[in-house]
Amino acid sequence: MGRDGGEGGGERVAIVGAGLAGCLLAVLLGRRGVPVTVYERRPDPRVAGAERGRSINLAISARGLAALEQVGLRDQSLKRALPMHGRMVHPLAGGQNFQPYSADGERAINSIGRAELNRSLLDTAEATPGVTLRFSQRVTGVDAAAGTILFDGADPEPADVVLAGDGAYSAVRGSLELDGDDADFLEHGYKELTVPPKDGGFALDPDALHIWPRGTSMMIALPNLDRSFTCTLFWPKDDFAALDTPEKVTAYFERHYPDVAALMPDLADDYARNPVGSLVTVRCWPWTRYGDGAVVALLGDAAHAIVPFFGQGANCAFEDCIEIDRCLTETGGDWGRALSLYQERRKANTDAIAEMALDNFIEMRDRVSSPVYRAKQAATHALERRLAGRYMSRYELVSFSTMPYAEIPARIRRQNRVLAASVLGGLAAAALAARALRRR
Repeated sequence: MGRDGGEGGGERVAIVGAGLAGCLLAVLLGRRGVPVTVYERRPDPRVAGAERGRSINLAISARGLAALEQVGLRDQSLKRALPMHGRMVHPLAGGQNFQPYSADGERAINSIGRAELNRSLLDTAEATPGVTLRFSQRVTGVDAAAGTILFDGADPEPADVVLAGDGAYSAVRGSLELDGDDADFLEHGYKELTVPPKDGGFALDPDALHIWPRGTSMMIALPNLDRSFTCTLFWPKDDFAALDTPEKVTAYFERHYPDVAALMPDLADDYARNPVGSLVTVRCWPWTRYGDGAVVALLGDAAHAIVPFFGQGANCAFEDCIEIDRCLTETGGDWGRALSLYQERRKANTDAIAEMALDNFIEMRDRVSSPVYRAKQAATHALERRLAGRYMSRYELVSFSTMPYAEIPARIRRQNRVLAASVLGGLAAAALAARALRRR
């Protein structure tokens, strides 16, 4: 079969899913001289358009930009993105407040439409020698023993290596029947709405990710290049069903989101037409199956879907692709060894960001409007400025560094211990000085 026969050694390599991760990986493999076929269940989205109401704008940050740099798309992507330097919090009582993401106020995450970035990656993949894109091909699973990919309404096709980037509800993952395959659904779902441009400009501040925290639920809004905002509701699913008439929708928003309701002229129509999506965390193991006919590996959401509340889903999936590419280099193109290394290195990191994303949901929907939280953030930023490079918040480490996710919790604990020891040492020194003065 040639799975360990070196790069371009005759392996039939397939990628399932032409989303962000699948396209990036196809480009990386094509540039290695590895021919690859990409199968996508949808029609070509560059022709058919994106699915309505299912974008959740991307917040591309340091990790994603580092990956895009490797395929020459960093600068192009940034030209089509809008920087967001902080959160704009909209309390129910009014009086919005801006909370910068970094201590110096200079660092930003970047709002870019998922469809926009997917188109760029598809174009780059299509232009890469050795990459073949096949649309409207619904993969239903993989037979690793026979070395075949299974399709809906078509004959199986042979493959020696199958890389599955077919999303949180991966058909490939389902066909592998993994021992450890767990999907945890939040009681919350999501629905997208739109704030259109106002008088030709942005209706809200475009330099911020807007949050309307409401305790058990929230709405966010990210800016688009056309001066609109994509809003996403994150509500308990039962709450969506309760608003079953245009009048109820309008009245609810006027009561709970009074500062933005008037900026959404198509609110009732968007609410009725756009679907409710689910929020799921996928934890499975192993990510790789070795059969007599093929080796199969999962990546991106197919292996480790996370909730979107740290803006790291795409960033994390891109890191998977870079790691697979790195492991192929280290193993001289031996797919079996490379994919084993890949899953061992990435699993702890994806588990770590999954937990941090869940925690950030609580922070965004509840804590950010608290005066105590704001005071704590101000103190954290002050420490970061005073101890530049030595003290960094969790948010900065996740969004503005490429430190492995799994190392971040320990880094936070370590620097907090050092800080606490310094404070205690300072207090002890002050006490000794005061005692000495009293003895004089």
